[in-house]
Amino acid sequence: MKKLIYIVPLLILILAGTGCKKFLNVNHDPNNPADVQESLLLFPIEAALTTTVAGGNMTIGNYTATAVVDCYWTQQVAFNQPPPQPDVYVLQPADMDQQWLQFYSTILQNLRILNSKAEANSNYAYAVVAKTLTAYTLGIITDHVGDAPFSKAFDGKTVVPYDTQEQLYTTMQSLLDSAIAESALTPGLLTPGSDDPIYNGAMDNWVKFAYALKARNDIHLTKAPGHDAVTQSNLALQDAAKAFTSNADEAVNRMYTGAAGGESPWSEIPSNGGNVPASTFVDDLKSRNDPRLRILCDTSADGLDSGRVIGTPQATDVAVYSQIGSFYADPAAPVYVFNYTEILFIQAEAAFRTGDLPSANLFFKYGINASMSKLGLDTTSAKVTIYVASRSPLTSGNALQRIIEEKFVSNFLNMENYNDWRRTGFPVLSPVNGGVVPSIPRREVYPLAELTANPQPQQNILITDRVWWDAAQ
Repeated sequence: MKKLIYIVPLLILILAGTGCKKFLNVNHDPNNPADVQESLLLFPIEAALTTTVAGGNMTIGNYTATAVVDCYWTQQVAFNQPPPQPDVYVLQPADMDQQWLQFYSTILQNLRILNSKAEANSNYAYAVVAKTLTAYTLGIITDHVGDAPFSKAFDGKTVVPYDTQEQLYTTMQSLLDSAIAESALTPGLLTPGSDDPIYNGAMDNWVKFAYALKARNDIHLTKAPGHDAVTQSNLALQDAAKAFTSNADEAVNRMYTGAAGGESPWSEIPSNGGNVPASTFVDDLKSRNDPRLRILCDTSADGLDSGRVIGTPQATDVAVYSQIGSFYADPAAPVYVFNYTEILFIQAEAAFRTGDLPSANLFFKYGINASMSKLGLDTTSAKVTIYVASRSPLTSGNALQRIIEEKFVSNFLNMENYNDWRRTGFPVLSPVNGGVVPSIPRREVYPLAELTANPQPQQNILITDRVWWDAAQ
């Protein structure tokens, strides 16, 4: 993660005592001020979030990143290294220490400081951003481990209890409601601009992002204990209607230049031990004659579409496999935090669950076409229109599967795919060859630093155990 060393300078690691402060001990440096204005906090926070969380690049020491593990477990990406590796379900507590350092010490702690400073100075535009990104980050954490520290994590104590996942979902929706409410206030004398690489200070889009996150959270709870699928779907439709309305609205960080030290994080993933498209993903696109295959995945050296079969012996030359396409893997490629197409497929799923199959079909087709358009394909071309026709119409028997399959492709390399697979069982996946556990994992483990310094009863879990909202049906 060489670029993060300069993106996240010590001046923003203003660490009050936290339940996670064991990760980092920074001595006071008089040359690094402990009080900085909002504009100096925001850029490095967003850079860290899109690089080490959404982009999954933590290459120093081969640290494990949640985004990459999700790509392994949903079989979009395979790791060309001798097994056992995370793609065959090897995940140890020590593997997650660096990711939690990023979650808590680099991102959540500094978002907390940013929010407090913004509200104290009545610079409410920064508070809107801080609350929205806090909800986004907290969602990544709880969706992967379940219960987690938050409400008492920054109280200055080393040992703190965990909030339940149900409590965390309430907290996230409350944060987003507060962000939306604060967006109606006078933004303040200091407002985001070039220090905001995601939206460049366009506050209307931050509000849309907040509604998009609310809709995502709504649809996550369709099978959660005490929640009703129809009720949650109606909530998702209400929130999604106020979220993104085009690809131009989606949350994306375009700060990466491709120059040395400024490469896009997904561009470095393939070189980190040979991460390549998995055979499951490549073969599914081939079987459906999906026009997006050639954009998402380059051919192998012999001109074939050859995904790697996870769990097989390491190939001497990684060029025998297809490679991740330049749309995501170019050194100057942006990082997509939340895609517009996700909103369309949330609406399609929610409409289907409420019994409105005609609307589900409309949102479904809009979602496919928006995905094609984003990748530069002509939606009026024969290959696209033939493909869309082959996937339509949705019926009561195929709707959920096809919606999630198309969402899975449009959300390539996105962590939301893992949540969707656990919620719905789609796309249909089988355990990989040589898996160290007999089934596909349904959660990550807690980091070693938490186990040793902040022991909690929730930590006694297996990666095959379900999180709260992933109730068995």
